[in-house]
Amino acid sequence: MMSNIHNINLIAVIGAGTMGHEIAQVALMGGFKPVILNDLNNEILEKAVNRIENGLKRLEAKGRLKEGQTASNLMEDLIIEEDLKKAVSQADFIVEAIPEIMKLKQDLFEKLGKLAPKHTILATNTSTMSITKIASSSGRPDKVIGCHFFTPIVVLRLIEITKGDKTSKDTVEITKKVCQQLPALKGKRFLPVLEKESPGFIVNRLTIATSAYLNWLLDFAIENHIPLEQIDADTKELIEIGPIARWDYLGLDVIYNVMKYFEEVLSPQFAPGKNLTRLVNEGQLGRKNGKGLFEWKDGQPIINKDIKAGLFDFDLFMAIQLNEGCKLLEEGIVSGYKIIDDSMMAGMDNPGPFGAGKRNYKIWTQLLEDFVVKSGLTYLSPCELMKSGKFIQMRK
Repeated sequence: MMSNIHNINLIAVIGAGTMGHEIAQVALMGGFKPVILNDLNNEILEKAVNRIENGLKRLEAKGRLKEGQTASNLMEDLIIEEDLKKAVSQADFIVEAIPEIMKLKQDLFEKLGKLAPKHTILATNTSTMSITKIASSSGRPDKVIGCHFFTPIVVLRLIEITKGDKTSKDTVEITKKVCQQLPALKGKRFLPVLEKESPGFIVNRLTIATSAYLNWLLDFAIENHIPLEQIDADTKELIEIGPIARWDYLGLDVIYNVMKYFEEVLSPQFAPGKNLTRLVNEGQLGRKNGKGLFEWKDGQPIINKDIKAGLFDFDLFMAIQLNEGCKLLEEGIVSGYKIIDDSMMAGMDNPGPFGAGKRNYKIWTQLLEDFVVKSGLTYLSPCELMKSGKFIQMRK
């Protein structure tokens, strides 16, 4: 048994994209050394190094690094390595942050199982996928665990920890200690451990349920020649970045892949709509390449929110989240709704649905039932726990 955090020194991060370089940065800030960052080519790695260095310098200038830390001395603990074998041969803890494609992840975990030392924990940063399936090729499923980070990782407190069928208690305990050591600007890390697997875990399960609504809304607006910026205008008093711009911000290819996965594991009604599919096929992916549902410049969407469409129903949006949260309770994924609401606040900076849901569940149930008739999206039909209001007794 190796529950002692002092045995975890070298962290390797596989994949140097947005998530990977941010994970490497907080690992450096958490005092792990060295931190090894691996990707397929040097160009990706050099970009990641620049981003990490700039991120650390910004924090240093604002006095947000720990006492005694400087950007330059933390950067001395970062090693970039193209060769996977060299990157993981001495690692104590590995975090995978590659694209959300099951085959890619299984192939990587098969290699990690062979190349990493026997004691090494293999964590996946998947946002939706089955830890058990990812672990199945590793040869050490007891050492595989889900660590789902939320970007910007250096700011937001949430890391969802998910066990596979064979993840050991020891692996869970060490993972919690490692994650607790990774700093977040908004305060102490919030680390819910899921009782069992659920597609999308907690936060993405709720937000992906609402994506079935957004998918429908997107196709409805385009068919009826309603400018998409007017849908984001509907929400401007409630949220800083509207629901349509948020899809662009995250990347339409990411949304598409996640919806394809949910189509497979939860319901065919999560199939990406025709307009989302068309844009992804045309390579219009949003912020990352300047054009998606909106055009982007300097990291901002070029939109005018002066005119509202009157289409986006925030109560319906919250009703969908409440219903999905109640399903998590019914399925025994978490023991009480407080964990769900706390996770939404720690990971999305938005309140979860249960606070308002306790007062509004009857109205929201009717809203959902009406929308199901209008859209044909029967997956969103309110479940028994929501309709009855019995979730109110399941706080913890």
